[in-house]
Amino acid sequence: MVGSSPYAARIVDAELAELLGGLAALALEGPKGVGKTRTAAEQAGTLHRLDDPESRAILAADPRRLLSGRPPVLIDEWQRLPESWDLVRRAVDDDPTPGRFLLTGSAAPTSTPTHSGAGRIVSVRMRPMSLAERGVGRPTVSLRALLSGRRAPVEGQTDVTLEQYVDEIVRSGYPGLRALPPRALRAQLDGYLDRIVERDFDELGHRVRHPATLRRWMSAYAAATATCASLESVRDAATGGENEKPAKTTTQPYRDILERLYIIDAVPPWMPSRNRLARLTAPPKHHLADPALAARLLGVGAEALLEARPAPGAPRAAVPRDGPLLGQLFESLVTLCVRVYAQAAEARVVHLRTRGGEREIDLLVGRADERVVAVEVKLARTVDDADVRHLHWLREQLGPDLLDAVVVTTGSEAYRRRDGVAVVPAALLGP
Repeated sequence: MVGSSPYAARIVDAELAELLGGLAALALEGPKGVGKTRTAAEQAGTLHRLDDPESRAILAADPRRLLSGRPPVLIDEWQRLPESWDLVRRAVDDDPTPGRFLLTGSAAPTSTPTHSGAGRIVSVRMRPMSLAERGVGRPTVSLRALLSGRRAPVEGQTDVTLEQYVDEIVRSGYPGLRALPPRALRAQLDGYLDRIVERDFDELGHRVRHPATLRRWMSAYAAATATCASLESVRDAATGGENEKPAKTTTQPYRDILERLYIIDAVPPWMPSRNRLARLTAPPKHHLADPALAARLLGVGAEALLEARPAPGAPRAAVPRDGPLLGQLFESLVTLCVRVYAQAAEARVVHLRTRGGEREIDLLVGRADERVVAVEVKLARTVDDADVRHLHWLREQLGPDLLDAVVVTTGSEAYRRRDGVAVVPAALLGP
């Protein structure tokens, strides 16, 4: 094992260990700072760091050195030497013994590998820390159990308050930022965003001619968190609705590259192959990798969110949304957690919205057979009949294919309503 400092366990650890037991090569992917190197190093026997210029120069001169060492061999930030992907792929073709290679990447490379790696290198996504990984509460309700469809009892209590959830929104799930005092945390988040604008775009081959325009677009996208706002409305918001706004050819690369950097992490729409639901829409639901990035782009801290003060960094033209900004960011925090837990259960996360917006489900956690758990997110301690009406509608549409229905809240107790809907405080939901 590479590294000797104390390590905070991550949910993806078990997935990596299980996959390495049967696969020759894995690529652990996610945004910078999410903890990929430290997590992969826990599994690795040898580490090659391509983010170090000297090491990269040596390995570029003799790339086959990347394949040497005690397995698993970890190639960190492989995209900085794109030919490393093909080297690993060919090495796996020659010897598919499980557990040989780990690659980590914080961006899709500028030059595409000659082969996708399909069948040789399996990608695993890593996201910022969930509430369970942060130690916020002790989960008593398992998403994996909900996906079983057994409608197990739902119980548990927590003393995690709304103020604590708000603190977690602004504190971030990036492990290296968790212990920082408030001012240092804000400075680090600002520096993280500055690097994206000033360096990361350029490293991916896109020169940003007007950094202020990119920052305004990112702020507008942050304001659209947890909505299905059109990219046109995001573009309008970024320019204040001015007549002379940047062309789509200017703003489209913003989204493309932010996705390549894993900063944009939108939830795709549910488009089931056995479609018994009419008039489903296809736009994604907007999310950044961490709600702390959205809060920082909008210039809001915990106090401003709790008091519902206007965000000083918000775009001049409004992005359509329902309810306060805090509700959007709480939904984004819950979405992050659900995605981490769903990945551990080999499930995917989508959202549902009908074309006119009459029916909407915040999150659907789906199994391979397209049976789903429906999740609504509510910024409140209590749940009433109006809050579950869309869940009842979905139950009528799907019948037994709806494995369970859940409302995630800021309350103190997990329980099942008489209608069978589970009510679960965010701090009590876990893998």
